[in-house]
Amino acid sequence: MINIDRFLADEQDPKAVEKVAGKLNDLLTSGEEILYLAVQKKPAVNLLPDCIAISNKRIFYCSPTNLGLTMNFKDISWKNIKEVSFKEGLLGSKFICVPQSGENIVTDFIPKVQVRKLHQAANQQLEEYKELLRQQKLEENRATASSFNIPATPQVIDLPIEDAIVIPETTGVELGNKEDEIEQKLIKLKTLYDKQLITREEYEHKKAAILDSM
Repeated sequence: MINIDRFLADEQDPKAVEKVAGKLNDLLTSGEEILYLAVQKKPAVNLLPDCIAISNKRIFYCSPTNLGLTMNFKDISWKNIKEVSFKEGLLGSKFICVPQSGENIVTDFIPKVQVRKLHQAANQQLEEYKELLRQQKLEENRATASSFNIPATPQVIDLPIEDAIVIPETTGVELGNKEDEIEQKLIKLKTLYDKQLITREEYEHKKAAILDSM
């Protein structure tokens, strides 16, 4: 249940606050709370004032209808609000809500003290919502970036010795005769064996074949 006492500190109309608070209590969702409530104070007759309530999720606009027998409630969530502002005047102030699309929502005859606190509460919630969006966007960018930096698991292909490619250490010397060529083949073969890519039997067999080709 909404405690209305804290919404009467700035000369809000007690009857209007009580009537609106009772209805708002049924409209609040889980985890939602009213942070501030402002009431119109018209210069002449102020029997049916409009009210504006700020919650941590949205702005409520409350207007009496049917000579005060019923209430008309409209709300706009923070994600649909671009900015809020106010304009002080001689006969009260205007609270201005600028939506992401559509016309501005303007409520006049709000007492100066109330409109300042109304704007402060609304602007704070709007900034917190924008900061939440920035943090979410940052996390999405980090997740996207990390997905491109995952190292691929190297694929091991088990090739037979005839198809294996071994890059020997560069000696810088051109081999120009048969003996040098055989020597290089033996070096390659020994490298395969030292790296345990072939068995002892394969090594001996291939070595004999190379020597036989001399």
